[in-house]
Amino acid sequence: RKYKYIFMAQHNETGKQGEKIAIDYLQNLGYHILEANWRFSRAEIDIIAKDDEILVFVEVKTRTSTLMGQPEEFVTKKKEKLLADAASVYMKKIKHDWEIRFDIISVILKDETLYKVNHFKDAFFPGII
Repeated sequence: RKYKYIFMAQHNETGKQGEKIAIDYLQNLGYHILEANWRFSRAEIDIIAKDDEILVFVEVKTRTSTLMGQPEEFVTKKKEKLLADAASVYMKKIKHDWEIRFDIISVILKDETLYKVNHFKDAFFPGII
């Protein structure tokens, strides 16, 4: 039991570190961060930002290794649907009526100062197969 708790705590810390890296990355590109870890029901949108006039919903996936695959490969169709549902609620809340985009940012952590970021713009569009 203690081992599982320690593993989960480490996993959560890795995710938080990846999200901070992703926010810094987007801000350096000129994005305006509107929300971080915005929740609706069972869904959480890691980052909501504006890229000029485009509203961008960003899923961040962070891993310390690629042995099991690239981080972005872990965004499932189910996760895409949850994100789309939450995004729809967010858009209604702010009376959104302009272009949107769903991005994935993949972060591979080697240590606190060494990491690799991959940004997949328009990574998916929910509802289109």
